[in-house]
Amino acid sequence: MLNNMTDCEEGEGGPNSQGDGNPKESSPFINSSAASDVEKSQQYDGKNMALFEEEMDTSPMVSSLLSSLANYSNLPTGSKEHEEAENNEEGARPSKKPVTAPQLGTLMGVYLPCIQNIFGVILFLRMTWMVGIGGVFGSFIIVFMCCSTTMLTAISMSAIATNGVVPAGGSYYMISRSLGPEFGGAVGICFYLGTTFAGAMYILGCIEILLIYIIPQAAIFKIEGLEGPEAELALLNNMRVYGTIVLSFMALVVFVGVKYVNKLALVFLACVILSILAVYAGVIKTAIDPPVFPVCILGNRTLLSKSYDVCAKVIEIDNDTVTTKLWRSFCDSDSLNATCDEYFINNNVTEIQGIPGVTSGILAENLFGNYLEKGMLLEKRGIASDADPDSPVTNSNRYVLADITSFFTLLVGIYFPSVTGIMAGSNRSGDLRDAQKSIPIGTIAAITTTSTVYMSCVVLFGACIEGVVLRDKFGEGVNGNLVIGTLAWPSPWVIVFGSFFSTCGAGLQSLTGAPRLLQAISRDGIIPFLRVFGHGKANGEPTWALLLTACICEIGIIIASLDAVAPILSMFFLMCYMFVNLACALQTLLRTPNWRPRFKFYHWALSFLGMSLCLSLMFICSWYYAIVAMGIATCIYKYIEFCGAEKEWGDGIRGISLSAARFALMRLEEGPPHTKNWRPQILVLVSVDAEQNVEQPRLLSLTNQLKAGKGLTIVGTSVQGTFLDNYTEAQRADQSLRKLMETEKVKGFSQVVISSNLRDATSHLIQVGGLGGLKHNTVMVSWPRNWKQPEYHQQFRNFIEVVRETTVASLALLVPKNISSYPSNGERFTEGHIDVWWIVHDGGMLMLLPFLLRQHKVWRKCKMRIFTVAELDDNSIQMKKDLITFLYHLRIDAAVEVVEMHDSDISAYTYEKTLVMEQRSQILKQMHLTKNEMEREIQSITDSSRGSIRRKNSSAVRSLHSADEGASVAERPEEEVQLIHSKNTSIPASPTSPTSPVAPAGGAATWTDNKGADKGKNLTAANVEAGKDLFNMKPEWENLNQTDVRRMHTAMRLNEVILKKSREAKLVLLNMPGPPKNRVGNENYMEFLEVLTEGLNRVLLVRGGGREVITIYS
Repeated sequence: MLNNMTDCEEGEGGPNSQGDGNPKESSPFINSSAASDVEKSQQYDGKNMALFEEEMDTSPMVSSLLSSLANYSNLPTGSKEHEEAENNEEGARPSKKPVTAPQLGTLMGVYLPCIQNIFGVILFLRMTWMVGIGGVFGSFIIVFMCCSTTMLTAISMSAIATNGVVPAGGSYYMISRSLGPEFGGAVGICFYLGTTFAGAMYILGCIEILLIYIIPQAAIFKIEGLEGPEAELALLNNMRVYGTIVLSFMALVVFVGVKYVNKLALVFLACVILSILAVYAGVIKTAIDPPVFPVCILGNRTLLSKSYDVCAKVIEIDNDTVTTKLWRSFCDSDSLNATCDEYFINNNVTEIQGIPGVTSGILAENLFGNYLEKGMLLEKRGIASDADPDSPVTNSNRYVLADITSFFTLLVGIYFPSVTGIMAGSNRSGDLRDAQKSIPIGTIAAITTTSTVYMSCVVLFGACIEGVVLRDKFGEGVNGNLVIGTLAWPSPWVIVFGSFFSTCGAGLQSLTGAPRLLQAISRDGIIPFLRVFGHGKANGEPTWALLLTACICEIGIIIASLDAVAPILSMFFLMCYMFVNLACALQTLLRTPNWRPRFKFYHWALSFLGMSLCLSLMFICSWYYAIVAMGIATCIYKYIEFCGAEKEWGDGIRGISLSAARFALMRLEEGPPHTKNWRPQILVLVSVDAEQNVEQPRLLSLTNQLKAGKGLTIVGTSVQGTFLDNYTEAQRADQSLRKLMETEKVKGFSQVVISSNLRDATSHLIQVGGLGGLKHNTVMVSWPRNWKQPEYHQQFRNFIEVVRETTVASLALLVPKNISSYPSNGERFTEGHIDVWWIVHDGGMLMLLPFLLRQHKVWRKCKMRIFTVAELDDNSIQMKKDLITFLYHLRIDAAVEVVEMHDSDISAYTYEKTLVMEQRSQILKQMHLTKNEMEREIQSITDSSRGSIRRKNSSAVRSLHSADEGASVAERPEEEVQLIHSKNTSIPASPTSPTSPVAPAGGAATWTDNKGADKGKNLTAANVEAGKDLFNMKPEWENLNQTDVRRMHTAMRLNEVILKKSREAKLVLLNMPGPPKNRVGNENYMEFLEVLTEGLNRVLLVRGGGREVITIYS
């Protein structure tokens, strides 16, 4: 890791950098080898930039940066207890009566409930019609697809259900605990809506049986005498009125006594089984003795049974030819000479057997589909018909017509509800003796049984019943009988009453189950606006949920058409089944340690196949319903994600997140990010008080305002002590950090480190924060307040160590000064400026930070200004042009100003300021000495001061002149030689040419003077221009380190210029000079920074991390 870091430091941005073996973007800005020898020979030893002279080897002056822009190129170089505790936190749920010894086995607990829920209204009311329209072959495909889907779903469900205990809630519980609260809530609502619309479908089927097959006279809106759309509308209005009445009655029954519904369940199941047995008995009877069941055909068109009394045009009575009712239906009178319908005259009336029997060979005729448009006539195949194709159909109300336009996908949507209900066994898991054994066996056996019945019915219906009878949805050609009832033995009424009671029972059970499902979702607390539906009666009955269920069910009743409601609930059930399969596949592929189902006959490929079938069937049934259903689920998912309660259920989605995070982290390890992908990953160092509360909350406000970078945020703090003794304090501090992060809306992580001293703890945070390639690249730390006071000395020393460590680790550093005056997230600046003082280029951080801040609403109205400094030899006009061009290419909108800073005399105030600083540093040093050492040091300081006072000004000036004349350039101290000779300079500058400056391309200077050099040599190292100041020097000044004098001069001159231009700015961003290499000059360094920023309200000191963070290329 350290080797990698070293490589990055040395090679970042250079043409030969080897970060991950891939080509990197060459950069002229940092450590560029493209600088000319002339630039490298420049020397920055002037007074104005002395504060930044140590940065020149790694961070060039802006002037040299801008001059190199023309050469810039982008060449490619190179568990249960947990949930109980959670529920207790949310509030006690209504207590359930403990079931001491559940006795239900596989047959009574799973198999029969599944049989009852799967067999339903579609089998009795639409199966024969589906076979007639789609053909045996097409219908078999539909049944096989739907049954395969439910079988694959049952396999997945069995795996999930046997992977631990499944409490009440059934499929909702399984999905939510496997896929998380977002998916669980979305699918739970879909399953609830599906169950509710299923109740509407059962009620509509019940009313259809009642009004068409049992008591047609009970219709409020009379259908007799109406034709076409009017008759259809009257039927739908009857369905709406009676449906609402039945729904109200059923809801009342469920509200008053749900226990009676459960007791009647066995009766309803008996009705279903008897009805199916009656159908099979009828099929066997047709093979022995086919029933006489005539259907009247005119030509090849099926006639309505109410339009004739005898299937003939005329009959012979006592040798007299008499016209029949059929004649009168097609002719204008009952006379033989009457004018009749042309088709009636040209075609004969024939009577065929509606149920020829299983041995008749009718199967071949019914093998293929016969899809019809709405209003088309039902015609028998194989019979000749004399009809003019160009003439319109007359007397259409005498024939059996198609009531809807039929096509393959419509049949899928209408049929699929007849295979739903496979969750009935898992819903009763709490009542089973051995749920993990009974659920898989019972559910799969029930699906096998029902699938066998459905597939055999498709073949037997096609083999026994005439095609025109099969296509007659309401039995209009067979005296208004239920078509499947005509096949039943001993009587059609067995099917009629059996189907009527079974639909009533199914409707009651839907109205019983749906509110409980909604109550379970509400009590989980994942959807806040549904919490009201978790309440109910004192015994726990879901009163409010029942009311909502009845209202939603009424929507299906108002639709009134069984064929229109069936595809709606198909969508919701298919979505539910799809997510059951997804849950099983994810758990299998993730191989989580807790995934240990007792049911072993599952595989992720089967689950994916089931999921694909569900998705395909959704769009096959109705693509627009599918989109609406998925839209509803998506909205609920996003709502739970943003507003719902946080839940940790050990779900598979969390497992996916872990796997994806691991994969992404491994990818990040491949190398440092490209400049275009660089973003500030900030480690915010905060301190906490004795109560473990954060002392600088505005640091997190500033972090939030920088969030446009979309990077990682780690908020870290340190606790002094040992891990064993202070762990509780660390936990409190972590909670405090999390709470403040939530308040300030900072998305990231908190980290608390315990160490014997705060200095080491902060160092540990900088070293180990982050994980793998996802580490911080920027450190934010507040400026130490009151650092001049003795009790805060350790605090500023820790601060300087942080600066040093970030420099060594190539991390960017942000130091906000006067952090308490920074705006909170709720404040807004309506005007003002963000001023950037760009003195040295350190990777573009100074450009990027204002851009990110202005993305936030606090700083959005502020305008950006960029100031840069030109010295005597710089062409300020050309610098401004180059800088404007550079900002244009960076796509940054900012005003530009070049400030000229000419060399000026070092003022007496500068010397006094430096003298006070150095004397203070010596006094501070004494605080760390023993008593004897302190006394000796104070005596030496006193003697030195007395000696300097006794001297006269003239002798001081003479000694200065003689020292200046006698010293040669070759005798310069090591410090000055380091400033002149750069480690990156290929041709060293001549030591005898002090006037030829060297470019600060690299190398490192030191903040301490050479102990072996005498004071005279220190003075001669100053600039020649400063010589005239020495004539006026006070005796106390002559011992001053002239490097410190020049740096103080730089800080004061820059501060003057910055105050002049940016006093009213809302924020000033400024290059932060580097720290001293050793610890002797710590106090001086802080003093320089204090002078540099004096008088400014909000200052953000910035140090780059040694790499480019912004680029002009796309």
